[in-house]
Amino acid sequence: MAVESAAVMDPAGLKAIGAGLAVGLTGIASGIAEKDIGSAAVGAMAENEALFGKGLILTVIPETIVIFGLVVALLIS
Repeated sequence: MAVESAAVMDPAGLKAIGAGLAVGLTGIASGIAEKDIGSAAVGAMAENEALFGKGLILTVIPETIVIFGLVVALLIS
């Protein structure tokens, strides 16, 4: 006697996966961007200390990507 079970996709589970991907992938992308920008900013500040403000601002800019990912995750759920 064979019992067939139908796989039912739970919409709440799919929303959770989508929200997790939105935050996780934007976090990874932000980390990769910040790695390159941060190393360049430290190199520039080693030569000229007056570039600290510009380096700090350019290092913070990729973090806005994660904020956008969080907003998308909140809109999904």
